[in-house]
Amino acid sequence: MKTGHIGINVSDIERSKAFYAKAFGLDVMRESQEAGKQFAFLGEDGTLYVTLWQQSAGRFDTNTPGLHHLAFQVESMEQVKDAEVRVRELGAEFLYDGVVSHVEGAQSGGIFFRDPDGIRLEIYAPSGADEAEAPSGNAPSCGFF
Repeated sequence: MKTGHIGINVSDIERSKAFYAKAFGLDVMRESQEAGKQFAFLGEDGTLYVTLWQQSAGRFDTNTPGLHHLAFQVESMEQVKDAEVRVRELGAEFLYDGVVSHVEGAQSGGIFFRDPDGIRLEIYAPSGADEAEAPSGNAPSCGFF
């Protein structure tokens, strides 16, 4: 088994489509602007990764059960740093300042930020973060922010 695409409810389809396309370097594969049926499918090279559905109002609430965060793995720390530049250009809120290690002494790490609706996101690489800070020490950086 493996994860397929990720479906996300958003409050403003145009804003979220622009954010996810730029932050993750994705293309719009299909979309609808029909009233009450607004959506966007984003992917790369024919592979669907994220679907956005305008079916929400307000902001993501970490105080209710459900989603904790979404993590996207890339191959290299260089790709994480490229994504960091794009996400900063979008004006996103970062949960930590730049690249952090997943735990003290780990090779893996990445960036943690919020989308326009407040959903917590992560872009990480499996290696290359050994010199980066681990903000939560031996607890997972992705777990307690």
